[in-house]
Amino acid sequence: MVDSAALQKYSLFGGMLPEEIERIKPLLEYASFDEGETIMREGESNDRIQFILEGRVEVSRLGIRLVEFAEGDAFGEMELLDVMPSAATVKALVHTRVATISNHAIHEIYHLEIRTFALMIMNLARDLSRRLRHMDEVMLSGSGWQKSTAEAKQPAADDAKKTPPRNRGGA
Repeated sequence: MVDSAALQKYSLFGGMLPEEIERIKPLLEYASFDEGETIMREGESNDRIQFILEGRVEVSRLGIRLVEFAEGDAFGEMELLDVMPSAATVKALVHTRVATISNHAIHEIYHLEIRTFALMIMNLARDLSRRLRHMDEVMLSGSGWQKSTAEAKQPAADDAKKTPPRNRGGA
């Protein structure tokens, strides 16, 4: 079992009091995965968010490596909220231990303590927003779109500075 102070470093538990975390702890489940073992498989059902207690994992989609997560990171939040199949495959890069909270446990928290539930959902939304912003940046920087747009605007601004305005008064 993991202590409340250790859970507070995960963004899902941000803003929670230690006693609120203590009430959630019985709903946590734990699992261990060996190096190379698949934790989640793209396209398969997943109803839980997983918190890496120790180890490292690789997240991939369509066989393309997206990101690596380590202790202190979490994954599976999309499937927890939208109840769709896993969007990516997650594999352990080294021996990895995780704590999980299932969709069912989140539902229990809703009935036990609405304030804690609301805080968790807000924290999940913030995490997803941060990841979405990050992926936008990655896609834009990798596509050249951002650069070409900046370049397209730059010469016009520079030309306006260099070329004096035309005198329309007929001098």
